[in-house]
Amino acid sequence: METLTQIILNAGRSAIELALFVLLPIMVVMLSLMRLLEARGVIDWVVGRVSPLLKPAGLTGLGVFAALQITFVSFAAPIATLTMMDQRGASDRHLAATLAMVMAMAQANVVFPMVAMGLDFGLVLGLSLAGGLVAAATTYHVFARHLSASEAHVDETLKHPVADDAKGVLDVINRAGAEAFKISVSAIPMLVLALVAVMALRTFGAIDGLKTLIAPALGLVGLDPVLVLPTLTKIIAGGTAMMGIMDEMVRSGTATADTINQSAGFLIHPFDVAGVAVLISAGRRVANVWKPAALGAIVGILLRSLGHTLLG
Repeated sequence: METLTQIILNAGRSAIELALFVLLPIMVVMLSLMRLLEARGVIDWVVGRVSPLLKPAGLTGLGVFAALQITFVSFAAPIATLTMMDQRGASDRHLAATLAMVMAMAQANVVFPMVAMGLDFGLVLGLSLAGGLVAAATTYHVFARHLSASEAHVDETLKHPVADDAKGVLDVINRAGAEAFKISVSAIPMLVLALVAVMALRTFGAIDGLKTLIAPALGLVGLDPVLVLPTLTKIIAGGTAMMGIMDEMVRSGTATADTINQSAGFLIHPFDVAGVAVLISAGRRVANVWKPAALGAIVGILLRSLGHTLLG
């Protein structure tokens, strides 16, 4: 019992440090910047200029906005956009393409904290955009080609506050700070549970046994056996929990910046049990198109994984 208590206390301390001293300050800055750009109309301008270029990939203006949200806010941010598309009459085919893109891209709430661990932000951003576009295009033209492409009149006006004076700017920053705090605090339970499970498995030798068992198979594809643990955590508990495990591994010296960069393609994205469940909660039609979207997302993630393996 003493061993278990010590594991829980150590896991709790690590989770609190990661959530409040790494994730929170980064998310406050990035969310404040993103919300100020929205309030000043910069995001609207970018969406308006970029969306015609991405139309062949099956993305609308709202789809472009979803890409900006997952890249600079968090994996949960596009839920509001997907809900908007669902309610405003976007076609099932466009919905599937947008969902596939979101599931294949790297989420900001994991990317920015992991930059502090040695993650190459430029490489992640470039390959994330490439993987997202490939996922959307593959879904729209291949996996979702049987879905309806007819749309009702889609209102793509983005509703957000304005920041024309000092009070408006302060209000936007305060709301962004509150949103960042909510994201960071809500990550703590999953981080604690994931770290407790990992430390317990490691203490009782299960992780070493698993590595020994599947090390030959990983060697055939050029993967480091230390990635077994974060990969299993990612699939079951999601990207934030994986980030907590990777942070603990970096601190203990079992993972390096090279390990992080080479594995970023298949570890940093919201295509996992927890992530998919959250994203498809955006609406009934969004949930209905998750299967073709998942197939497209897999293609995008494979492209990102190959890119990180070769360039990381």
